[in-house]
Amino acid sequence: MRIARTESVATHALLVLASVVAVFPLVSIVVSSLDGSSGGLSLSSYSSAWTQGRFGSALLSSALVSVTVVVATVILASLAGYALATMRVPGGRLILGLLLLGLVLPYEVTVLPLYEMLAGWHLIDTYWALILPQIALSVPLGVLWMRSFFASVPQELLEAACIDGTSRFQTLRLVVLPIAGPALTTLGTVLFLFTWNEFLLALILVPDNAAVQTVPLALSFFSGAARSSDPAVTAAAAVLVALPVLLAYTVLQRRLISGLTEGAVK
Repeated sequence: MRIARTESVATHALLVLASVVAVFPLVSIVVSSLDGSSGGLSLSSYSSAWTQGRFGSALLSSALVSVTVVVATVILASLAGYALATMRVPGGRLILGLLLLGLVLPYEVTVLPLYEMLAGWHLIDTYWALILPQIALSVPLGVLWMRSFFASVPQELLEAACIDGTSRFQTLRLVVLPIAGPALTTLGTVLFLFTWNEFLLALILVPDNAAVQTVPLALSFFSGAARSSDPAVTAAAAVLVALPVLLAYTVLQRRLISGLTEGAVK
């Protein structure tokens, strides 16, 4: 009993320490952003950051890019994952190998070819320069994730749907997708976080068009500008950029954890 209690206390102590280490940077930034010029608490830094940094346009750009990438990737991943998990696809093993290669290949090595290709298509400094590459980079993870889920669906359920006369697409739409909520939500949340925080592609592919620049790039330019020399304003800008991600994670936290747990158990 004493050993079990000691282990419990040690576990809780480690969790508390890890929580403090994880939360401390966020708390320090928030406190810095509330530091007024007179020494008290003030929200003036947020107003200055919003006005000077023009983050309204950047937030809309990030939202448009992130939502488009998530929706397109989830649709493509669901269709491809279902086919690879339940059908005899010619060259299926080769496709899985290529997807795995795309998943482990550092995407930094693709930036230069992407730039040259998109420049040839006259898409540099447009939304498509951000959307198309990130869809392509997200599809391998999405397909492997959804294939793993569809492969775990009981075969009896698919056979029962087939006996009822449904086509393969109807089985996917009416039978399989309704029970794939946790997997889809988890995949969508992970892709949204990755897409929202993407910086390198935005820096290389949309360097000159402020109208389509996303918030990580806008924050980088803003924090390096002379007018943002006030640390409180820079901290406020960082909070504005991180706030949508924190809100999205808070809302989808339970579904995200349940999806990860379900996938681990299966």
